[in-house]
Amino acid sequence: MNEHGIVAVLGAGIAGAAAARRLSESGLHVRVFDKGRGVGGRMATRRVGGMQFDHGAQFMRARGPAFAAELDRWAQRGIAVPWAGSDRYVGLPGMTEPVRALLAGLPVSRATTIVRLRRQRSCWHVEDASGTVHGPFDGVAITFPAPQVATLLAASGVALPGIGRAAYAPCWSLMVATDASPPDVLIEPRTDPVGLIAHDSSKPGRPAGCRLTVHATPDWSRRHLETPREAVVAELLGAAEDVLGTGLRPSYAEAHRWRYARVETALQKPCLYDPDLRLGAAGDWCLGAHIEAAYDSGEALARGLVADLGRPA
Repeated sequence: MNEHGIVAVLGAGIAGAAAARRLSESGLHVRVFDKGRGVGGRMATRRVGGMQFDHGAQFMRARGPAFAAELDRWAQRGIAVPWAGSDRYVGLPGMTEPVRALLAGLPVSRATTIVRLRRQRSCWHVEDASGTVHGPFDGVAITFPAPQVATLLAASGVALPGIGRAAYAPCWSLMVATDASPPDVLIEPRTDPVGLIAHDSSKPGRPAGCRLTVHATPDWSRRHLETPREAVVAELLGAAEDVLGTGLRPSYAEAHRWRYARVETALQKPCLYDPDLRLGAAGDWCLGAHIEAAYDSGEALARGLVADLGRPA
């Protein structure tokens, strides 16, 4: 096997970043592709003027030794800090920062949507939405949400059995800047329509001011998946005011729809991987609905690829 193999990593969220870093540190070359203008996936930070909102994942927790060690390394570097309890960590200056750290120095093609995989002899090529074909690659690691993995595989005429069992809930996320008195750092009523209210600016290293992120419940988000954004903003804003017992008088209010937000049915296996094809997929949908699951899954997929490309993991 090629000692200097190159792997295409599709997706630059935490699973893709963990896989890419493990592959690189094991002596393989990687190239990362992501459809977004930035990296991080649902570990997202939106900046608007001097404001910022963690409008995706709110914090990280470590349950197992691998992610606990990584979280400790991030803490030592000052890119992860405790928030709202000693076991909750956030990225610094935003939730995206740990993903940026994992991808530092690696080639990342942003705003590049991969729509098809092509197998030629023992190598892979990947085709983007513009028709550009990239490659050859010795292996492919896909770290999209499971429904997007399934779509890509179907368009490519290949399969990874089991992918269809994973299921997600959507989430509408409301970002609000207000001059109202800040609430508690984190409130989780979990009663339609409000699942969570996070006081973003209470997180360490954030700009001053009162900024809130409101996550709608899964059921409400499903029912309103195609509701116009303006109507979602109005309804979630009113519901948040009811929960908080105060008017918010927002100077800024915007909503973001996460179509694949939270894993509801995971495969309960580290990743999907075909060693004959050197093709695999990873994500939180493999192990569970948290950042650590995505990280562990990306690492597991990388170990399989490293083993088959002739390097010890």
